[in-house]
Amino acid sequence: MSEPHLDSAHAHDRGLAHDLEVLGRRRVLLGAAGLAGATVLTAWGCGGGSDSTTSSSAGSSSTDGGGGTSSASSGGSCAVAAEETQGPYPGDGSNTAPSGVSNVLALSGIVRSDLRDSFGDMSGTAAGVPTTLALTLVDVDASCADLAGYAIYVWHCDRDGDYSLYTRADQNYLRGVQETDASGAVTFTTIFPACYSGRMPHIHVEVYRSLTTATSYTNKLKTTQVALPVDICATVYATATGYAASVDNLAQISFATDMVFADGTSTEMAAVTGSVADGYTIALTVGISA
Repeated sequence: MSEPHLDSAHAHDRGLAHDLEVLGRRRVLLGAAGLAGATVLTAWGCGGGSDSTTSSSAGSSSTDGGGGTSSASSGGSCAVAAEETQGPYPGDGSNTAPSGVSNVLALSGIVRSDLRDSFGDMSGTAAGVPTTLALTLVDVDASCADLAGYAIYVWHCDRDGDYSLYTRADQNYLRGVQETDASGAVTFTTIFPACYSGRMPHIHVEVYRSLTTATSYTNKLKTTQVALPVDICATVYATATGYAASVDNLAQISFATDMVFADGTSTEMAAVTGSVADGYTIALTVGISA
């Protein structure tokens, strides 16, 4: 499925190569409390309608947005994550942003775990419900073996439904890259994304072979999206400060009518735990054919 796109390219600053030199090739990681030892399979879809604190959790089954059912298990069974559009706001060099920066991957500072602040020449902080995004990359051709040393770029909208560099051109927050650790894992600190008109709530993901290749969309191995359970989203939007517009937007869309998720979410639905008061953890295993 596709979304409308903007075009062209422009980049500046010293870029990822400088970051690698400064970081001395060390991994930028932030541990996710409570996730150690847990196995969460690739499964996206619609959660139930209750005000629960856990939805689509590891070890349980959940019905996806396309009417199918996906089960979490840990016996070497996994699927290739659905290939999806990067949408109109990727910031990966594939189109033009009104900010003048089209390739945030070329900016020094993009390798980071906390996505809430803008960096480099921009400043500002994305307000919203604190959220941990925990992704694990696995090889579907090798019994779901963890893939270490790859790079994952993520981005998503703020609580107003705006994307930095584009509809919020004065910011570059809620974007970042990390290298997968020995367990194939990366963890980002971010906020819970809004539901804007015409799309179910989601997070964008691009996978690269390494940090050194995570400099342009031309090198990406996989583009996918993370879907979020409806019940969790409804709770956040109805009770958390600043998400009021998302209440009506969520009521007017469904996985069945979403332009990306309408064909099913069986490899894209995250396991989400937590609360508005304590923050949330969004966990997903992303399978690729390495």
